[in-house]
Order: sequence, then C-alpha cells, then structure tokens
Amino acid sequence: METVGEQRGVGRRALLQAALATPAVGAFSVAMGASPASADHDGGDGERGKGNFDAQSPRFALAVLPDTQYLFDADSADPTPLLGTFHYLVAERGDANIAFMTHLGDVTEHGTDQEIALADKTFRAIDKKVPYSILAGNHDVRSSTDDQRGDTAYLRAFGPHRFAKSPTFGGASPDGYNSYHVIQAGGRQWLILALDWRASDQGLRWAQGVLDAHRTLPVIFTTHELVGSDDNGEASLSGYGRRLWDNFIRRNDQIFLTLNGHYWPPGRTILKNDAGNDVHAHITNYQDRYYGGAGMIRLYHFDLVRDVIDVETFSPWFLARDPQRRTPLEAETLELTGPADRFSVEIDFAARFQGFAPVVPPAPRPARAVMPRGTEAYWRFDTEGLSGAGTAGNRIAPGTVVRDLTGHGNDLTVQRLNSSAPEVLTWSPEHHDGQPAHASLRFDGGKNPDRGAILEAVAGAPVNSMKFRSGYTIEAFVKLPEPFEGDHAWMGILSWEGRNGDAGKTNGWSRDEPTCSLNLSPERFLQFVVYPDVQDASPTSWSHALPTGEWMHLAVVNNGQATVVYVNGSKIARNPTQPSTGIATLGKPFVIGATQFAEQFGQGFYGWIGDVRISSRPLRPTEFLTPFK
Repeated sequence: METVGEQRGVGRRALLQAALATPAVGAFSVAMGASPASADHDGGDGERGKGNFDAQSPRFALAVLPDTQYLFDADSADPTPLLGTFHYLVAERGDANIAFMTHLGDVTEHGTDQEIALADKTFRAIDKKVPYSILAGNHDVRSSTDDQRGDTAYLRAFGPHRFAKSPTFGGASPDGYNSYHVIQAGGRQWLILALDWRASDQGLRWAQGVLDAHRTLPVIFTTHELVGSDDNGEASLSGYGRRLWDNFIRRNDQIFLTLNGHYWPPGRTILKNDAGNDVHAHITNYQDRYYGGAGMIRLYHFDLVRDVIDVETFSPWFLARDPQRRTPLEAETLELTGPADRFSVEIDFAARFQGFAPVVPPAPRPARAVMPRGTEAYWRFDTEGLSGAGTAGNRIAPGTVVRDLTGHGNDLTVQRLNSSAPEVLTWSPEHHDGQPAHASLRFDGGKNPDRGAILEAVAGAPVNSMKFRSGYTIEAFVKLPEPFEGDHAWMGILSWEGRNGDAGKTNGWSRDEPTCSLNLSPERFLQFVVYPDVQDASPTSWSHALPTGEWMHLAVVNNGQATVVYVNGSKIARNPTQPSTGIATLGKPFVIGATQFAEQFGQGFYGWIGDVRISSRPLRPTEFLTPFK
C-alpha cells in the first residue's frame, strides 16, 4: 500500500457509457447485497454464471482485482462496491468471456477477525460462479512474517479449503498461503500462480515444483509486491521483487506476465528473462482513488488471433449507476483511460511460448483424405502431384505435368509467358498451416516486361468444358510477398481462357474478358468475376485489401443461384445477389497463374499458390480444404 507517486488527469470515455452502462443497469437491478438469482448457468468450467464462458474462443478476459483494503476497514467498512464488481463479473461472464479473476492481496486493512469475516461473506457472491485466486497482502497478515507464519484469520477464510471444489484449483503449498489454478481458455491451458506477500525459500521451492510439473503451460504470476512505479507509469523491481525475479521468475521462461498491487500509481515495464524473452510486469492498485478504488477492476482481454492483450480499467459499481445520477467523482472515476490504465500489449503468443510449448503444425494429409463427393479436380505441389518436388528454389521447367489427383484427367502443364526467365516458377516448401500438402509454387510474374508462368489444363480435360449449373466451389491457398513490390494490378490467380463474347454474353464490362477469373485489383482487392452459363450477366465479388506476407485460404462458392466468396473462412462483404447459374466455359483451358484479356496473357501471378481444388457442389466452410467453423 506504500505510495510511490500519484497519477493525475484521468479522462472519461463516452464509449464505455454507451456500450456498457445500458445493459449493466439491468444486470445490477438486484440489490447490491443479494446474490444474483440468475447466476445459475454453467460457465463451461463448472463455475456458474449468466451466459456461457467459451473456453475454446481465441478471445477471453482475465479480471484483475487489486487492493480492496479500504472497503474492509474496521467500523468504516463498506463492501458494496466490491459486491457490484462481483455481480458484474457473474452477469457479464458470458458476454465478456471472462475466464478467471485474480485478487492481488490486501483484501482487508488490518486482517482482524471482524474484517476477514466480512470479506469472507462478501466473496460468497462470486464463489462457484466465477473461478478466482486470492493471496495475502501485508495488511491481511503480520507484515513481518512470511508464508511460514502459521494460522491466521485470513488462512481460515481464504485457505485451500475454500477452493477445494473449484475445477480450476490445482493445489496449495503445505502452509496454505501459496496456490495455483489451471484454467482452460483460448483453446489451451494456462497456469495462474498466486504467491504470498512474502514467499519463503520453502514457498519458492514449492512454486518451482508446480512449474516443473506443468512445463508446457504459460504462467501468469501474481503476488502482492513485485514492482513499483513512478509518476510516469515506469515500473521497476522493488527490493523484495528483485529477490523473486532473481531466484524464480527470470529462470522460468513460462512466466510471461506478472501482476501485483501494493504500490501506486499503476505502471508497467518489460523485463528480459534468462531465455532472452519478454516478461511483462504490471502493477495495478486504486486504493488511493475515490471511495477506496470503488472495487475497480482491470480486464485483460486476450486476443490470440490478433496476438494482443487489450487492457481496460473501470468500476462496475459506478458503471451500474444511472448516468444522470452519478456524482462528479463517480463520473470521473468510472473508467481510467490514461496510458497506465488503458493500453495494449502485443505478444506473438506462438513465438513467446515456443521454448516450452512449441506449436506442432498439422501433418500433411494425403490427397485421398481431402477429395469428398463432388471433387472434380485437385492439384497439389508435393510429390503426390508434381514430379521433382522437394528442393526449395528448384525451377519448374516448361512441359512439367501437375497431376489431377482425382483421376478425372484434369492434368496441368507448365508454360512460361513470352520469353520469361526460368526463375519465374520455382518450387517452395512454404504452405498454409491448414493446407493438406506442405508445398507450393512460387510465381514471379509481372508487367514490365510481361512475364510469368501458368499451369494450363491439357486439351480435352473435363474441367475445360464443365458448366457447373448445380453449383461449384473453387478453392486455392495463396500468399502475397512482403514487401509487395512492382506493378501487379489485375494479375490473375486462376481463370478459364476465352472471350465471354464468344459465349454470347453482352452484358459485361468487356466482351474480351474471360468467362471466369479470380484476380487482384491495384488495391489488392480480390475480384471474382463470372459470366454465368444461363444468365447474360457478369456478377462480380470484391473483397477487402488482402494482406501481404501471410497465407490465405480463398474459396468461391456458388449454389446454382448466386456466388459467395470467402477469405479464411469468412464471407466477404461485396458478394452480389444477382442470379448466377453455372460458368459459360468454352472448352478452352482452365489456368492457374494468370488471366487473359482478348485471349492474351499480359502478366503472370506474383506470389505463392498452394493446393487448388474444384468441386461441383457448394461446400460449407466446414468442408473446405482447411475447415472453418
């Protein structure tokens, strides 16, 4: 609780009020002293709460609750704000996908039987509803003692027996003051380690044993004191924090985030452990704020897709108030938005956890495993589909055959455009993580001079003439180079040769366009344009700007009536509802690597192309070459 400085100039954000205050009023309409009657739904890990916690979602939240001591201070105690926080966590657990709450110590001001008993009663509002950990601060026990202090009122109320039936509880040290939980969130397990205000050598040996027994789990380390902060939010290790760092944290690469209270103002720093990796050390404490912090919490929003943790700080108790009735101090303290309280932490989770929990990529899948009913053509560039595959940078010579693994006779042959050099088409081991074949072709096409390479279906291949009137799905794995250099506007990924005008089409941009093509605009927007076999039309789908330097799965799905384009299993916005039945093919070759105009190739594709599959029925995303929900 020692003051290191004071933070000033707290802002207010209208967005929080608009987005959260309205539903929160309803959620908190129950009396603050009563347990919510609606909190009787399974939260997905055995804890009950309103709404379902989704342990598989890549987005989840960790709630952090620091020093609440001024709410349990002798005869001036008022636990109402903390009840508001607990009711919020229970009510919003499903919507915010709150996995866990961790208390950082100093539950009470003096650690008396009276204060501990009131805290014990207050915490019943969250028991068995949201899983949580708790630890002793220097105000909960005699500050001169360590975790070998023996029996205390705190231990009797918040010792291991309290969590014995919690499905996240992993165990406690023999003294009872140190504990750990294992939670399931983001599709994986995480370990929450809670150490006493002063961990003894025995306590640290116990903690090391816990980590040794869970060597593949990322660890969030919580304790009451570790770092303090200056007025600018720059944190540094305290004397005791240095002991924890040198003797425990820095040696264990699993620990990537530490959380502590005790000091104020809030702050953070990044430390380097013995493995050379970042350890994010955060201090959070609001007891110096209005109403003893008013049960203020932080939500650490983990986003495993964006590789970021977004942090926000607010008081659910003030949030539940009618905005028109909030006092000036309540309105000012509703949310803290300074850089020490609202921020984002970028973490490449896979890379950060690589040393102790390496991601095992999916194994290649044989062609026979990914050719369901309706598969008309399937090309891949590993040894199943391409002779000579396996040497990175190997130039693919003209005339080389890429086999159609369905056996339907849709083989492709390699051709170079104009007088292109041999390096315009090379073999690569690069691939999308979910791609069945762990191989691709690197195309080095461009406009100036016109260069590139194509894979062209052999004469008489069935795919050249198929009309697909009952629907179709065209899939391809694609990666654009980073940096994306040169002019590659309107380069083609795949197409059918020929002029739509020769198919009798009159209602398009130009009669010289091919009857079907998948291209990239100057802004890197994906463009799928098709001239249907039945209608005289040219419905065209447009995506957002595609990223560079990362693999994508592209899918074009037609149900016999309209077409929808997907990028990484997500439907893009600009899909026309215009009727579209079939493809007006002319018997001319299907091509990977370019698009014609007026039956001439002007440039080739620039980037990598992996597996390509064509099906004669509309597939659901769960049926794609890499399945999506």
